[in-house]
Amino acid sequence: MTARTTAEKIADLRARLEKAQDPGSEHSRAKRDEAGRTTPRQRINALLDEGTFVEIGALGKTPGEEDAPYSDGVVTGYGRIDGRPVAIYAHDKTVFGGSVGVTFGKKVCEVMDMAIRIGCPVIGIQDSGGARIQDAVTSLAMYSEIARRQMPLSGRSPQISIMLGKCAGGAVYAPVTTDFVIAVDGEAEMYVTGPAVIKEVTGEDITSAELGGARQQEHNGNVSLVVESEEAAFHAVHELLDHLPLTCFEESPLFEAPSDKEIGVDLELDSFMPDDTNAGYDMVELLEKLGDDENILEIQPNFAPNLITAFGRIDGRSVGFVASQPMQYAGCIDADAADKGARFIRICDAYNIPLVFVVDTPGYLPGVEQEKVGLIHRGAKLAFAVVEATVPKITLIVRKAYGGAYAVMGSKNLTGDINLAWPTAQIAVMGSAAAVVMLQGKQLAAAPPEQRGYLKKLFMDFYDENMTSPYVAAERGYIDAMIQPRDTRLALRRALRQMADKQDADLPKKHTIMPM
Repeated sequence: MTARTTAEKIADLRARLEKAQDPGSEHSRAKRDEAGRTTPRQRINALLDEGTFVEIGALGKTPGEEDAPYSDGVVTGYGRIDGRPVAIYAHDKTVFGGSVGVTFGKKVCEVMDMAIRIGCPVIGIQDSGGARIQDAVTSLAMYSEIARRQMPLSGRSPQISIMLGKCAGGAVYAPVTTDFVIAVDGEAEMYVTGPAVIKEVTGEDITSAELGGARQQEHNGNVSLVVESEEAAFHAVHELLDHLPLTCFEESPLFEAPSDKEIGVDLELDSFMPDDTNAGYDMVELLEKLGDDENILEIQPNFAPNLITAFGRIDGRSVGFVASQPMQYAGCIDADAADKGARFIRICDAYNIPLVFVVDTPGYLPGVEQEKVGLIHRGAKLAFAVVEATVPKITLIVRKAYGGAYAVMGSKNLTGDINLAWPTAQIAVMGSAAAVVMLQGKQLAAAPPEQRGYLKKLFMDFYDENMTSPYVAAERGYIDAMIQPRDTRLALRRALRQMADKQDADLPKKHTIMPM
């Protein structure tokens, strides 16, 4: 065999790299193009800052298979988003269906290891058929290797998954272990086992969209955000990273903010709360008035919508809002809301993002179904997360704060740092409607029927005026300051500045044990 010249070797490298750019079979590429879907490299370049993507492992392939396509089903590398470093990988559905093989696994593990070493977010663009069946245990081993690296990254650097296609088995376990899951409506599907397997095993007949479509998985609590397009998904990643640090040892990005003088007082807030204590209003509208601007980023907006979890900015810095939504279940906390709130609180605490609780809740949601689905331990999980969090915790009670829900929504007794209240606040063990049954039930039953309505209202008015008054809590030191609504924006700023250097340490131990 004649030795090749340097020029021939360079030409060979170019040919290999060119082939590696889109290595799937002609049939697979045609099918992708006909469906109007983008390539993994196009997706990566659309997400990252222009010209910053540095690929690794482009020439990787299945060991021992001479004709195996390059990349092994995944594109991996590094780049920047808004000038900040990230590690990234994107599945390639045209190569082995984007399934996990040994080279695939090693490539993903390499960028995850690098993220652990240098401290940067990891972003996975998911479009995978799951485990590579023909690789048997090797595929399972690679999934396990990827999962093993998610733990040291968890809470250290943000992990974000973008769901752009049908993902099954291990291809859904890895994403839901990340901090945020963004799914494209009409494109993303997620399930442990697909419709064909389900029909074969259980006899149940269901379409893949009904089983695991983006909206369905959002309602199941497995998705953080559902968006309408790839472009919107990439925009959401930028928005999320704007609120997050590169690692837990750094601060989130600081944005330009109006001065205290520019904020001044907001007279509109004085008339925001309805006079009727049972009237509904949209808490999102209030949150948009409390920060530096009206931009808030809701997480899981359509899962447990009775509790809002959202990122916003106060004084130029990221904050996490945990707020009641009176438009849903009157703001009651149910089991799903408790799970949602607990996870969001832990995310904020991990990345040193202060928490702002905005409270208008009549309590935990009563009912047989709630007891069946575990409201006891799931509700306790929310309290556990609040106490465990060491970031600054500022609470604003705008109306109802009853029972156990009062406690878990940032009360001073559960480690809330600064508690503020509007004069419209109502703080009590329970609302007047429940209290009249508990305290005056026998007396009302004994009263003449024509007087019961009058007596019930008389007691409820007395209860509301005397037993739910926020001044009772203020007198006992459970409220730090009663404020006029117009002064809220400044009050929140000053509270967060006061707590900026907060230090809090737990007793020495290995780790806590979450409620069941």
